[in-house]
Amino acid sequence: QVQLVESGGGLVQSGGSLRLSCAASVSISSINTMGWYRQAPGKQRELVAIISSGGTTKYADSVKGRFTISRDNGKNTIYLQMNSLKPEDTAVYLCNADRSDRQGFRHDYWGQGTQVTVSS
Repeated sequence: QVQLVESGGGLVQSGGSLRLSCAASVSISSINTMGWYRQAPGKQRELVAIISSGGTTKYADSVKGRFTISRDNGKNTIYLQMNSLKPEDTAVYLCNADRSDRQGFRHDYWGQGTQVTVSS
C-alpha cells in the first residue's frame, strides 16, 4: 500500500557527507513515523533515525550530532543528511514507514535500501 524508494547512497571517504532521500507513494502526513535503518554484514538491523508526523526526531547514539533526519511534506520525501561519515557507517540504509489504517492497526513498510560505503 505504501511504496518507498531510497536514493543518494554511494561511496565516500571518511569524514565526507551524503544525503539520502526516501520518496513515499502516499502523503507522508498520513504516516505516523518514518525513519532510516541500516544493516551491515554480520550485524543486526539497527535504527538510525526516526521522525514522527509531528516532527519529533530521535537518533541512535552512534550517529547523534552527525546525522540529521528531515522531511518535505510537499514532496512526500524524507531525508537523512549524513556528515562526518565513518567506516563504521558502511551499511545498506533502508527507509521505513509506520502507518495506522482506519481501524487503528499499524502497518510497517520498507524500501529496497541504498548502499552507503565509507572508505578509510
